[in-house]
Amino acid sequence: MGGSVEPGPSRRPPRVAIVYPGDRRVRDQATRESNRFADLARALADRGLDPEPAVYHDDLRDEVLAQLLEVDAALVWVNPIEGGRDRSVLDALLREVAAAGVYVSAHPDVVLAMGTKAVLYRTRTLGWGSDTRLYPNLADLVGALPSLLDAGQTRVLKQVRGNGGDGVWQVARAADARDSSVTLRHAKRGCVQETVSWQAFLSRMEPYFRGGGCIVDQPYQHRLAEGMARCYLVHDRIAGFGWQAVNALYPAPPGAPPEAAPPPGPRIYHPPTKAELQGLRRRVEDAWVPEMQALLGIEREDLPVIWDCDFLLGPRDASGDDTWVLCEINVSSVAPFPDSAVAPMVDAVASRLGRR
Repeated sequence: MGGSVEPGPSRRPPRVAIVYPGDRRVRDQATRESNRFADLARALADRGLDPEPAVYHDDLRDEVLAQLLEVDAALVWVNPIEGGRDRSVLDALLREVAAAGVYVSAHPDVVLAMGTKAVLYRTRTLGWGSDTRLYPNLADLVGALPSLLDAGQTRVLKQVRGNGGDGVWQVARAADARDSSVTLRHAKRGCVQETVSWQAFLSRMEPYFRGGGCIVDQPYQHRLAEGMARCYLVHDRIAGFGWQAVNALYPAPPGAPPEAAPPPGPRIYHPPTKAELQGLRRRVEDAWVPEMQALLGIEREDLPVIWDCDFLLGPRDASGDDTWVLCEINVSSVAPFPDSAVAPMVDAVASRLGRR
């Protein structure tokens, strides 16, 4: 690792497609120098690889398929939900491309294993876990959630596949409620807390179960106002951090009305050497990721070229030290990412193609 990919006398440089969403106009105008990942493309080219944009839309499927079957690797950045569509068409395409021998990162099977909210339930016994429930249908939610709310808990419900806070809800029993009403807040930007009846709440949740969907339920972390750490990983090594002081579901100031909750602030990027996060780094690299791999059956080289884990501060332990709770893993479209992640990503791609 660390050297360039040197083509032989008659061998062409390995071609690397950078796949991201767009329409016909975007596809026709995209070049190596003018695309969403131009910096990454330059870094790949500097290592002897031949990067090219591959703008994807379901309507352009056959065209993109023909392009990807001619490359050596496809690095994919497409949200699980984009413009009202899911990734079902794209995932089928990528499986076909991978079966033809093209290196695909992240492979759709890996995305399904670790890139949906279900991974929070499957890995709940690891050191990053919490009291996580999974409701495969509305009846299971109705059977389990009321007792948690009646015990005074605040819970965060998450649709199994989504992004940008879509389908993530904070729910608690309404204060002084003489019925079963709840307070509810959607994590999408601009949403505020509201009080609704139990039946209205269930009506909000019901669509998430359609088409084989489910809901994951985690306890709300009351130290959320202290910030959220995002660990960016290349395969199994942290390549950078993001720190967000004000994030989704951030509470309103004490005594202020719910609508006074501040909107999410910027994410500040840091290299993997950030001193304050080295304890978290050791836990992620030395314990939690290897344990996740063993549990999910994912080899190191099959981990995505870039992915991230979001952590909230959990309750302090008996010694007063911080604990961390996993609240999300992002695999489908991890961008932007820290500058410090570019070189390790290029190393990983060059190493993979060099071995082949």
